[in-house]
Amino acid sequence: MPKQVDYEDRRRQIAEAVCALIARSGMEAVSLRDVAAQAGVSMGAVQRCFRTKEDMLLFALEHISQRVGERANERIAASSTPQAASTLLAHSLAELALLDEASREQAHVWLAFVAHAPAGERLTSVLHDTYAKLHALITWLVRYGQESGEFARSLDPDREAHTLLALADGLTVHVLAGHHSPATALDVLQRHVDHLLNDASDRG
Repeated sequence: MPKQVDYEDRRRQIAEAVCALIARSGMEAVSLRDVAAQAGVSMGAVQRCFRTKEDMLLFALEHISQRVGERANERIAASSTPQAASTLLAHSLAELALLDEASREQAHVWLAFVAHAPAGERLTSVLHDTYAKLHALITWLVRYGQESGEFARSLDPDREAHTLLALADGLTVHVLAGHHSPATALDVLQRHVDHLLNDASDRG
C-alpha cells in the first residue's frame, strides 16, 4: 500500500529546501530541479504542491515570516517569571534581528526576499503583513513598559516601534556585511532600549 504523504508537511519540506538554496546560492538558484533535489523529492512532487514557481516562493516567504514572528513571541511566552518590559523588548528585538549564529541562514534568506520583493506584488504583500505584525508586537511591548512605569508616558509607542523595528532590520544587514558583530549589534539594541529607560527617569 503506498505511503500516505502529509500535504502540508511536504509543502513545508519544500519551503525549507527553497530557503536552504537561497541561503547558499541566492534567489537565482531556486529552480524546480534544484529544489526537488534539495528536498529529496521528485519534480512531480514539487509541482503537485505548487502550481508555479511564484506560488512556491510565496509559501517559502510565508513560512520564514511565520518563524521570524514566532521567535519573538516564543521568547515572551517562555518567561517562567514576570520580566521587565525593557528585558522583553531587548530580547524580542534581538530575535527579530536574527543576530545569533543559528539564525545566520534565516537572515540571508529574509534579506534575499526583501531585495526580491519589488519584482512581485504578492511577495511585497506578505512582507508588508509581516512587518505590520512585528510593528504591533513592538508597540505592545513599549505600551507594556509605559504601564509598568519603566518607560515615559510621553513616548509615542507607534513611533518608537517604527524606529526600533527599522533599527533591528538594519542591524541584520550590518552583521551580515561584517560592519557589526552580533555582540556589538546587541549592544546597539540594548543602548536604544536603555535610552527609553533614561527618558522615563529623566521625565519622572
